[in-house]
Amino acid sequence: MANNWRSRIITEGIQRTPNRAMLRAVGFGDEDFSKPIVGVASAHSTITPCNMGIAPLASRAEAGIRAAGGMPQLFGTITVSDGISMGTEGMKYSLVSRDVIADSIETACNAQSMDGVLAIGGCDKNMPGAMIAMARMNIPAIFVYGGTIKPGQWQGNDLTVVSAFEAVGQYSAGKMSDATLHAIEHHACPGAGSCGGMFTANTMSSAFEAMGMSLMYSSTMSAEDAEKADSTELAGKVLVEAIRQNLRPRDIITRQSIENALSVIMAVGGSTNAVLHFLAIAHSAEVPLTIDDFETIRQRVPVLCDLKPSGKYVTADLHRAGGIPQVMKMLLNHGLLHGDCITITGETIAERLRHVPDTPDPHQDVIRPFETPLYSTGHLTILKGNLATEGAVAKISGVKNPKITGPARVFDSEEACLDAILANTINPGDIIVIRYEGPVGGPGMREMLAPTSAIIGAGLGDSVGLITDGRFSGGTYGMVVGHVAPEAAVGGTIALVEEGDSITIDAHQRLLQLNVSEAELAKRRSAWHPPAPRYTRGVLAKYAKLVSSSSLGAVTDRFT
Repeated sequence: MANNWRSRIITEGIQRTPNRAMLRAVGFGDEDFSKPIVGVASAHSTITPCNMGIAPLASRAEAGIRAAGGMPQLFGTITVSDGISMGTEGMKYSLVSRDVIADSIETACNAQSMDGVLAIGGCDKNMPGAMIAMARMNIPAIFVYGGTIKPGQWQGNDLTVVSAFEAVGQYSAGKMSDATLHAIEHHACPGAGSCGGMFTANTMSSAFEAMGMSLMYSSTMSAEDAEKADSTELAGKVLVEAIRQNLRPRDIITRQSIENALSVIMAVGGSTNAVLHFLAIAHSAEVPLTIDDFETIRQRVPVLCDLKPSGKYVTADLHRAGGIPQVMKMLLNHGLLHGDCITITGETIAERLRHVPDTPDPHQDVIRPFETPLYSTGHLTILKGNLATEGAVAKISGVKNPKITGPARVFDSEEACLDAILANTINPGDIIVIRYEGPVGGPGMREMLAPTSAIIGAGLGDSVGLITDGRFSGGTYGMVVGHVAPEAAVGGTIALVEEGDSITIDAHQRLLQLNVSEAELAKRRSAWHPPAPRYTRGVLAKYAKLVSSSSLGAVTDRFT
């Protein structure tokens, strides 16, 4: 097969004279028309620190592609800043952006008949958006992470953006001074890169490395370090070789490699959003995966890494301790990885890990020895019950007792809930319910970092539960349950909860239960009416009409 097996349709033959004329204007010469055309999908943006360092990385990717005999074509895709839009109406566009990113990459690559694509992303939805597109198109592809931010420093403590969110709760509870709040704001985000803990961006980049779609060690590099740029150039060269070998995403993204990714997510204490995103990626790759598969993997994989938000360290510390390859080698040695899965280099996982030490350096404690993990089983658990017949996702790391029964405090929006927390009207033992924030009802399934951080900051993290049909930031921890499905807007039981109802959250029993009789629920259901759509035009209106349940990944192209 020719290396330009797709692009030759726009570069060869007399009838393509106009096409070549336009390509000459963007830098093609006679010798370039027989080369593979490789897209470089850059999510560079000064909207957010996560993406502001991507432009020079894209230039290094182009250099690597050219050096390997390919012809790069740079194009842009969007990003939004989850951290900046958090707690506002703008956050409704965050999950929507995942699909916009996927659609834009697919559109550019297929419209231009590109032979392969290298995507570079930073903020949370860049990773799954790019991977969904790669799996859909199934042309040779590689993902490059823009890199993690380095931790901020204040009075000897590492800071992340979550430190600023939690400071709001501490300040509102009278536990922090004006001066300290101001200092944390100034020092939390010191430069370029995605949020520094094992939040969603670093979770997804780590998972892609484990899955074989990114180069090893690349997922935990800091955005501002020289090795990140060097790795990006190498990724361009590796991709051109993958084009020559006709190595495609669906050769790499298999049931086994997704299991590898999920095992690493559990081992590093990753974000609840990984559940939503991997269901969507599997859908695009036509790989069978259900929400219950996460629970199966959770039960056999320990949490090995002591990382923020509930732990001590940041992702830059994990990198220095051996990064994702060290975690993978430990899992492989204990039969928890499929070592025969192929990677983008053409080597197997086992081959790529052959020189990695069997055990972590004893002089660090970011990665625990396998025999003494942070937790004996994974931290992302799937709850079911009459409040979530399709399932809900809880992150139980950092929770002293993942079981609580208490009275419901019901809010029909995130803003109303946050106002109540900051007004100190939430009491120990309460179960907060935030509804009509799901994929359809929001629309867009907002993350709830503002209220969950306020709960932690107020000192209520171990005594207050929170459930929602929305999502949580990767920076969230505590007795919180998200992705409740079916959601309120489509008539899920969460829509029927009334103030003061008894609710049980029991992670041990994997139970999310509204303690109300079936007869009473039937009476309430007969009186319930779906709310009018919050948006009737534009992207949010389209999204609400197309999006599936969160239990299916909140995808917008599931039509059967």
